[in-house]
Amino acid sequence: MAFSKLGWAALGIAIVGGFIVQSLVNPIDTTEANLRLPYDEPAGVAQGQALYAEYCASCHGGNLEGEPNWKQRTPDGLMPAPPHDETGHTWHHPDAMLFAITKQGSAAVIGQGYESNMPGFEDSLSDQEILNVLGYIKSTWPDRVIKMHNDMNDPQG
Repeated sequence: MAFSKLGWAALGIAIVGGFIVQSLVNPIDTTEANLRLPYDEPAGVAQGQALYAEYCASCHGGNLEGEPNWKQRTPDGLMPAPPHDETGHTWHHPDAMLFAITKQGSAAVIGQGYESNMPGFEDSLSDQEILNVLGYIKSTWPDRVIKMHNDMNDPQG
């Protein structure tokens, strides 16, 4: 069953709402992590690329392309891994949400019984390694997408 634009909007609102509720119940620990994605730092991007290949590419694709039909549930009812390039929705989320999902896993962040194949990597990667992976992903986006993402993270400019 395909989602309408309204259905996708409702899903997006539910995910963001779940993130907000979960953040109030289980706040993201930012004491050890500067939540700025280091997309413009070559050493961090290089480490992030290597870690992405090791931990993320098996689901999200070696070229950040995601799984086929990533907008449609699989027979087990779960959503396929989305692309992390500019065709996906990764850049629609602020840094703190991307960090939380990567560290804690989608189900933990969204809560409310949401099920996902996306695990948390808090036992495998340090906060800085998570930021470097996300920085690598962001470094691949076109400049216009990076600007939109930066504006989302700092609307005051």
